[in-house]
Amino acid sequence: MNTKLLMTSSALVLGLAGIRFLFMPDLVLSAQGVTDTGVMSTLVQLMGTLYFAFALMNWTAKDGIIGGIYARPVSLGNFAHFFAGALLLVKVQFSSEFNGLIFAMMIVYVIYALCFYWLVFRATGIKP
Repeated sequence: MNTKLLMTSSALVLGLAGIRFLFMPDLVLSAQGVTDTGVMSTLVQLMGTLYFAFALMNWTAKDGIIGGIYARPVSLGNFAHFFAGALLLVKVQFSSEFNGLIFAMMIVYVIYALCFYWLVFRATGIKP
């Protein structure tokens, strides 16, 4: 697997989401039909800062050796984020009415969770 492509794509996805959540929390909340209160807006912006921080971490780690014991904290942190997020989105998608945005996010999270699972638990980080 091309780890540079994985890290770059995850950095771009998380960075774009982070910027959107950080600077447009009212649009994010209204798209889900949630009333924009001061607290909810602040929580969405805080989530945006977390996404943006993960994006920066992935962007700076993209050129290093990743897999197995190499850059394990980076790959393990990404796996934990995408795996827990995937579980949450699957639960939400199957416990309520269909939501296209949640479904799309669920697909992205499941794909990244599988890729980072492979990177953490199967890859050695050494290129043959």
